Amino acid sequence: MADSRERKPGQRVVVVLGYSDGGAGALHPVCAARLEHAARLTTAEDVVVLSGWARQRHTPSEASLMQAAWRGAASRVVVDEDARTTAENAANAIADIVGAHASEVVVVTSSWHARRARAAFAWLLRGTGIRLTVETPAAATSARDALRELALWPLLPAQLYRARAAGGGRRSPSAP
Repeated sequence: MADSRERKPGQRVVVVLGYSDGGAGALHPVCAARLEHAARLTTAEDVVVLSGWARQRHTPSEASLMQAAWRGAASRVVVDEDARTTAENAANAIADIVGAHASEVVVVTSSWHARRARAAFAWLLRGTGIRLTVETPAAATSARDALRELALWPLLPAQLYRARAAGGGRRSPSAP
């Protein structure tokens, strides 16, 4: 964990997965919906992890855009600007989850991405006894999103292996 403040045993960590279509550094509506959903779920006791990279040089990362737009409650907000894949989102969040002595992790993503996100986090959390929940904002799934997910499933095992072997990325803490 990036700072040494005391954490309550059994704390909940809410991980918000970024989304971008490669645009010019603005918060994508899909990402904004995830962030708003997470804000409704969180309490002042939760640790929130905002995760996502910058797809274009010299533009803000998905995580920093979410941080600027964050309006939820949280005891602490962690910004992970390094995660490029779902596997990296999960691997990078593990240190924060374990460091918070979390008993529960809530991953916030889109409905079309929920199964793959759940698989990634479940694999990396196996044996920890930490409860995993995946929450999704209400939104329609496009055929494009569904096809993209189907294409990415076969890559997940190698991505998880690589992300875990790398030990996760760096995270930048900040206050809510």
